[in-house]
Amino acid sequence: MLADQELHRRAGLYAALGDPVRLAVAESLVAGDRTPTSLGAELGVSSNLMAHHVAILVDAGIVTRQPSEADRRRVYLQLTPIGRTALRPSPITAPRVLFVCTHNSARSQFAQALWRRRSDVPVESAGTHPAPRIHPLARKAARRHGLDMTGAVPQLLTTDTIRDALVVSVCDGADEDLSAHETAHLHWSVPDPVGQPESAFMDAFDTIEDRVEQLSHAVTLEDS
Repeated sequence: MLADQELHRRAGLYAALGDPVRLAVAESLVAGDRTPTSLGAELGVSSNLMAHHVAILVDAGIVTRQPSEADRRRVYLQLTPIGRTALRPSPITAPRVLFVCTHNSARSQFAQALWRRRSDVPVESAGTHPAPRIHPLARKAARRHGLDMTGAVPQLLTTDTIRDALVVSVCDGADEDLSAHETAHLHWSVPDPVGQPESAFMDAFDTIEDRVEQLSHAVTLEDS
């Protein structure tokens, strides 16, 4: 019985990805989250047709909708763990990786520390409006996962910091700021744990760890 259920689940997944537009949507979400509007413009698909394809991907458990914390009218599409298992990011070369969030006090610091543990590609993190210190609960969550952020200090995002880097925003506010300045970047819509219970920091860490694990396999160091 369980084998039959798994077979039907995989059949539904392959059926949902069997349409060229839906496959293109899903593949566009492998490295980062996107809005339906930006995907529709890129793929030349109307808003009504995009909504239809997204609904099928959501029903199949491949894609989920994530409301933006910066603008509740905006929705990000992101792959579910099932979707990330089924698809892999295309190879990327970069001289370094830069993770960005608003305050550089939790999420982008998690991403930087995790990237250093997973990849030899140099990494930094920065904030569009950096906080005076790393959040104590972020340090605690990192320690629980064996990461030492003792010397970490929030840094201001600058033009020099961005230059030549593969930029990844890990908060919706940073995504909006980077988009407003037309800065090319990937985006991961990770809920802000600050002001939430300690468990929210653990959830953010786990989410970022999963995303870092997948992206790190795709990024290699660009030849100088």
